[in-house]
Amino acid sequence: MTKYQPRVITDNHTLFDEYHTLQSGDIVVGRVRLKPAEEPLLLDLVDRGIRLIPSALSQLASRSKTLQAKLLARYMVPHTLAVYDLHDLTSAISLYGSNGIGKVVTKHDRRNAGMGIHLWPSIEEVYSQASFGVMPLPFVLQPFYPDCRDIRVLVINDYQEAYWRHNPDNFRNNLHCGGHSTPCELTATQHDLCQQAMDRVRFPYGHLDLMVTPDNISYIAEINLQGGIRGAKIQADEYRTRVEAVHQKWLAEELAR
Repeated sequence: MTKYQPRVITDNHTLFDEYHTLQSGDIVVGRVRLKPAEEPLLLDLVDRGIRLIPSALSQLASRSKTLQAKLLARYMVPHTLAVYDLHDLTSAISLYGSNGIGKVVTKHDRRNAGMGIHLWPSIEEVYSQASFGVMPLPFVLQPFYPDCRDIRVLVINDYQEAYWRHNPDNFRNNLHCGGHSTPCELTATQHDLCQQAMDRVRFPYGHLDLMVTPDNISYIAEINLQGGIRGAKIQADEYRTRVEAVHQKWLAEELAR
């Protein structure tokens, strides 16, 4: 019996032209461009045995900060929560109250570059805004940690680069919000933290943000498959080449199975 030769799809146009004819074992290489309401199609592909590079889980986690919080809470600041509805928020009020948590931060589910991060004087203020429909759900809820530093980490196979991001006038350290960058070296603990987070959500490469507290404890803030490289040493052409090399390495491994 002739072994089935899987098809390799490398662009969205071909993917959706041939979507209903794909068979178990076929491989889709590259991020699938989807509207938020279309994301369950990734589940359909996986359930049908189509293999995705990067993984479906990594693509979903890259899109959704609440999914990141759900999966990576153990690596984030204590009491980081994904809030999907007012029931989640009322439970969080009791949790935060019992732990003496005052100021809190929220992160919009699908905004980047620091544009969806908000600082609140208390969780009750968040509840008031959410219950009146002003605060859109879902969102990530975290205790506010003052005077923290921020490290952006790029990991692409054996390439790793890290740099501080700092804004003395804004707790949002994103370069888009006026922050400045300085190269830095990760500690062994920080390196392991990044690797554990990437392994958990099956990232073959990634942009990770670390939050470093004044007593030098590091936590995962966010993770993304793709992000800006402003402030990094790597140039755009080399970045794309390295990402494609990871795709081809994973593809060769899948074809050899």
